[in-house]
Amino acid sequence: MNVTRTIETLFKRYLPSPFTIAILLTLLTIVLAICFTESKENNAILEVLSYWETGVWNNGLLVFAYQMMLILVLGHVLVLSKPLNTLIVALSRNISNTGSAVVLVSITTMIMAFLNWGLGLIFGAILARKVGEHAQRNNIPLNYPLVGAAGYTGLMIWHGGISGSAPIKVAESGHIRSFMQGISSSEVLRQVPESINFNATIFSWWNLVLFAVLLILVPLVLKRLSKITQPTHFKLEDYPFNSKEKSEIEGAEKLDFSSILGIFFGIILLITFLYQYWSNILSLQITPNMLNFFMLGLAILLHKNFNNFLKAVEEAIKGTSGILIQFPLYFGIMGIMKSSGMVVLISDFFVSIANETTLPIFTFISAGLVNIFVPSGGGQWAIQGPIVVESALKLGVPLPKAIMALAYGDQITNMLQPFWALPLLGITKLKAKDILPYTLMLMLVGMSVYILGLILF
Repeated sequence: MNVTRTIETLFKRYLPSPFTIAILLTLLTIVLAICFTESKENNAILEVLSYWETGVWNNGLLVFAYQMMLILVLGHVLVLSKPLNTLIVALSRNISNTGSAVVLVSITTMIMAFLNWGLGLIFGAILARKVGEHAQRNNIPLNYPLVGAAGYTGLMIWHGGISGSAPIKVAESGHIRSFMQGISSSEVLRQVPESINFNATIFSWWNLVLFAVLLILVPLVLKRLSKITQPTHFKLEDYPFNSKEKSEIEGAEKLDFSSILGIFFGIILLITFLYQYWSNILSLQITPNMLNFFMLGLAILLHKNFNNFLKAVEEAIKGTSGILIQFPLYFGIMGIMKSSGMVVLISDFFVSIANETTLPIFTFISAGLVNIFVPSGGGQWAIQGPIVVESALKLGVPLPKAIMALAYGDQITNMLQPFWALPLLGITKLKAKDILPYTLMLMLVGMSVYILGLILF
């Protein structure tokens, strides 16, 4: 498709790596802060650089970065466990044509991504690959790129799910208040809640309705596309799961391969989780630490021994390099915007052009645009979150709705921005141009659903 080739060319020719974009955004923010904000000292440049350095090493935000890394890593580690390997292989054997394949892959991928975005991303990629291998072995005609696109659909709903960066952070007691300290006036700060639990965001009836609509609509659209597109030619080797047998071991090394010790420790972690977080579960106050603790215990339990678990961690941690090195730069940008007063200036602009009805729509659209340049929900919350909170409080827009508008906008343009598709492309051996025609159509479907939802709900 010409449109897809044009978009792919634009991304390759004019959009540098996410790290370079983070550097350019940093420089742009420094220039804007110098030009449009009032300096408290004689040397405005050094003052802004000081704001930037303070933001880069913000202790609270560095903890946030590590929490997001663990969410990705532990989700990936779960997919590499033998029980999920078995589930993926069993599911892949139930397809008979492209239509049944895309329905199966898209539904299971979106459900997994709702639980954990790292889990959904890798699960969808491996399931799409295994479906292709099954079709190849049994001579089933298959549009493999369409199946690959179905395996990426989790990234269009993840931020509205349990591991969504913005909703999970605002569920932490005191996060919003500390986030807005030094930005908002005392009058506005008095309106800031201690926390916003999942019953007002992720598990709100309107968010669950939008998720259910997409869980039905996306597979139907993909199935329709399977009827009007042709099967493709592809050649795949069997994807190797992380299932190495025990080699010659001796001495204390045997503990690394002990199923008894691994399972026992996994159970201990899950018992501790239930004891420590039972009240949080009942009140739907799900925090990053709570989610990561549960996934850590479950991952060790499913891998059965520490050797398998650590091999899976070694494989999964490769995908966290972007978060590790880019997040401090985003925190530096937030430091500049916060200390220089840019957040208030930008939020005042939105307040001047929006009202209670249109602000969520503006937030959704702007979040989608920002995601193209900052392809990270956590990084985007660090940069755009204060603006959204400040604008919503000034216009009287419910904070849960404003936060979810940001989440919806951030996730939907993942269908256009190929950054998080890289793991899927590596596993499926597809190229961005193969899946983009289909993900772009799904993006338009998702945008329609989210905008309508923000207007109605």
